[in-house]
Amino acid sequence: MTRAFRQQADDQILDRAAALFAQHGFAHTSVQAVADAVGLSKAGLLHHFPSKDALHAAVLAQSTALGQQVVDLVEGMPRGPERDRRAVEALTDVALAHPGLIALMLGPITQGGDDGLDGGLDGGLDGGLDAGPTGAGEAALRAFGVDPATADTERVVRVVGALAAIAVLSLAAARHTRTTEWRPFVVATCTDALGHRRPGADRERRPGAPGTSSDQVEA
Repeated sequence: MTRAFRQQADDQILDRAAALFAQHGFAHTSVQAVADAVGLSKAGLLHHFPSKDALHAAVLAQSTALGQQVVDLVEGMPRGPERDRRAVEALTDVALAHPGLIALMLGPITQGGDDGLDGGLDGGLDGGLDAGPTGAGEAALRAFGVDPATADTERVVRVVGALAAIAVLSLAAARHTRTTEWRPFVVATCTDALGHRRPGADRERRPGAPGTSSDQVEA
């Protein structure tokens, strides 16, 4: 097996495992379930990752690295519409390429649950945000310059709404194999959720207004 092929196979395993962990929790996801999801035997999966714990650790490391990549892209930018848009674009690109990992990264924030996967949010949405997220989920909030302990309620709600949209729409796009086609609309939807008006947005929404192209939506 070549190194490139091995890496591609590992990435696929990690993303499918992350999706299952996000949906069912680590404790209720078996090695066999992950193997079935990627079309391998259990022995074949264990050839890539020798144990469930090793798979779990690799998933968390990958999700943390992806979250940090997004933070690194925007950290030097001042807070405001331009930083928000860049963060949305970066997270959308990560999500469309790794929908399972993004579901795991954002699950503690957008769903308010935590099964100990990444030390994320505890006790529901409000309690979890007040407690302060860590790991990959924290990176997603940091990309938007949000500290739940000090940010105003509207800002927190808008950012959580945008993150939820990214998680849901990236999974839907992957399911329908329309990642490229959907990207500008995902970005536009999340930008709107953050409260940043796009040029021509009012005209787009008027009854009888002409349809818009992908470029117009993303403008």
